[in-house]
Amino acid sequence: MSHRELHDGRSDGLIPLESLDLGSVNSFADLLRSMSKTAFAGRQLGSALDVFLEMARDPDCKVILTLSGAMTVAKMGTVICEMIDRKLVDAVVSTGALMAHGLTESIGLAHYQYDPTKNDETLFNQGYNRVYDTLEMESNLNDVEKLIRMVLEETDPPEGCWSSARLCREIGRKLNEVGEGRGILKSAFQQDVPVFIPAFTDSEVGLDVSTWAMRKALAGKNIAELTHDEALQAIPPFNPFHDLQEYARLAGKAKKLGIFTIGGGVPRNWAQQVAPYIDITNDRVGTTFQPPRFQYAVRICPEPVHWGGLSGCTYSEGVSWGKFVAPSEGGRYAEVHCDATAVWPLLMRAVFEELDKEA
Repeated sequence: MSHRELHDGRSDGLIPLESLDLGSVNSFADLLRSMSKTAFAGRQLGSALDVFLEMARDPDCKVILTLSGAMTVAKMGTVICEMIDRKLVDAVVSTGALMAHGLTESIGLAHYQYDPTKNDETLFNQGYNRVYDTLEMESNLNDVEKLIRMVLEETDPPEGCWSSARLCREIGRKLNEVGEGRGILKSAFQQDVPVFIPAFTDSEVGLDVSTWAMRKALAGKNIAELTHDEALQAIPPFNPFHDLQEYARLAGKAKKLGIFTIGGGVPRNWAQQVAPYIDITNDRVGTTFQPPRFQYAVRICPEPVHWGGLSGCTYSEGVSWGKFVAPSEGGRYAEVHCDATAVWPLLMRAVFEELDKEA
């Protein structure tokens, strides 16, 4: 049996942990910094504060916020508004559902707690759509459709064609005009922050645009006599490649890029693929553009890496795709494996405190 050589961690340059003393905590930033000296998700959250602050303080860095999961149903919408209003975000990439549910809040409507004594068949019959422990009323989504329809009927799309960013900009403009409460698209319009929805048709907003196009195309016809094939023909003037190119131009102009991700899914992948897109453009088209790789990255997501999906994959894995600057070349990353509704507010309150002291 070999003899173990017992080392002392300090002599090997290891960082000792410290017990969390809540009595010495006087702010959210204090709390997170103390947590960074503990373990597990607490340490991850403390690291996220340091990386986010470095990203926010870097004047050369453009920050992309990517959003998935039911964050607006979960009432995180004002947190997003505050990030935009404080100019901590230069572009948003989101699921369409998240933006649609955020619009219900923007026009003064409510979400409700789910009563577990009600079964889902009853909820359907009563017009309630359940998202885990929370309810979105179908009537809310009908009111959102009225807003979307108003924008489409009153506004001509730029160059005759909509994209998600173009439409979100005009919805934000309309929200700014009608003077309702805070809203993500309203803040984005006010701060000139583009909002991209890559999977646009996978959302209530996408369905609203499609039904608007059908209603317009079928005006004057006997709707009751139409077959599926006859009715489902109208195509709105919408081209997602306008989004792709607008986002690539924005990222390509940045001296440095940072990304803050809630969840994962299509928004994360679509935002992160910009450097590979430029890489293959150079290879196939003959351009000589600098690929815009992310130097800073923070994500909050409970998805484990071993499922093999994009939501759970590490930033280290992303380096292999050319999406991120390697740590050896200055890349800084933090990954927090938690439910965002539990730790995102803590992180942002700590960030706001620290930046307010410098203002």
